[in-house]
Amino acid sequence: MNIIKHYNKKELTLTIEGRIDTITSQDLDKQINDELGNFDYLILDLTDLEYISSAGLRVLIVTGKKLTTKNIPFVIRNANESVNEIFKKSGFNKILKIE
Repeated sequence: MNIIKHYNKKELTLTIEGRIDTITSQDLDKQINDELGNFDYLILDLTDLEYISSAGLRVLIVTGKKLTTKNIPFVIRNANESVNEIFKKSGFNKILKIE
């Protein structure tokens, strides 16, 4: 997994490439937590994400809950068909904002 950070003022976009699995999900969680307080809006761009495991889904839901309590918008964008299917089957498309 590769994570590319891009700031546009206080809006942080994390572009995630590769796979979010049991091992790499910890890296994603750390990257997000390390940036907390530096952004007012978080976008995860999943254009080049090939796969997400249940551990990755857990990071997304925990992040969503954490940011909701801080009133920080959190959006997931550009997921491919297979990742979108995982979101639908898990019900995450009803919990998280996915564009």
